[in-house]
Amino acid sequence: MQLSREELLKAYRQMCLIRAFEDTVHEEFSAGNIPGFVHLYAGEEASGVGVCLHLTDKDCIASTHRGHGHCIAKGCDVGGMMKEIFGRADGLCGGKGGSMHIADLSKGMMGANGIVGGGPPLICGAALTAKTLKTGGVAIAFVGDGGSNQGTTAESLNLAKVWNLPAVFVFEDNGYAESTASSWSVAGDLVERGKAYGMPARRVDGFDFFEVWDAAREAIERARNGDGPSVLHVKLSRYYGHFEGDAMTYRAPGEIDAVKAQKDCIALFKRRVTEAGLLEPDQLAAIEDETAREVADALVDAKAAPPPGEAKLLTDVYVAY
Repeated sequence: MQLSREELLKAYRQMCLIRAFEDTVHEEFSAGNIPGFVHLYAGEEASGVGVCLHLTDKDCIASTHRGHGHCIAKGCDVGGMMKEIFGRADGLCGGKGGSMHIADLSKGMMGANGIVGGGPPLICGAALTAKTLKTGGVAIAFVGDGGSNQGTTAESLNLAKVWNLPAVFVFEDNGYAESTASSWSVAGDLVERGKAYGMPARRVDGFDFFEVWDAAREAIERARNGDGPSVLHVKLSRYYGHFEGDAMTYRAPGEIDAVKAQKDCIALFKRRVTEAGLLEPDQLAAIEDETAREVADALVDAKAAPPPGEAKLLTDVYVAY
């Protein structure tokens, strides 16, 4: 199965939008303009976009603390996201969730999560709802290599298989759980862990958008067809620290520069589609300019927007039935 030109353009746009957004947030946080912590997704764009291109608003995803890329890939409004990160009243969560708790249920984005391994149990609930109501929806849990070791994740894998849920567990292994190398801290093999639960499992090159897209297509089609959950182990790399301000002394000198020069997912996508004659360089350049302007406009609007007022202090604390 091949992507259409329209799908290729959308994929490139989404990846460029994530990169421009994250680079801008990096600059603004470094300048002291953003409250709280931020954890950036730059370098991992092919994973979130490659998975979410197969989804609609009826499908759900749960993210990690590194959630901006997943939000954009799932179709969340960039302006609302920027306002949320700046703590503004018109943000996606009213300016009170911030970067690590950003969500938009209307898009099936169940939220970023500051709890490591917090997403998989939520996805089991969303997948059970889709199965019970026969909506045809699927649920995706994005989990880091650190989150792969959590008991919540193990229990969710077991439950998803026992109940044959339409779920996919995407382990985005960027090599480090904060500063701890996954090569040291993750025992065994994540693909074999998935197989141990009786699930189809596949290792994926997270720098290659097309490989991610194809693996996600297979897993999501299985889930929609009632054939149960799957595991994807996506190997990739983040360009910034675990959090902004992380000196990354645990990474080898030149490690990130080498990845950017040789494996950057956006550059690899661009080279492949232009060499194959699928897209023209000027089409891609236009998208790069367009997404840069969109993020720049979102930043201006966010800085000018008001923060939530005192009357909003106790709203959104409890669910009203």
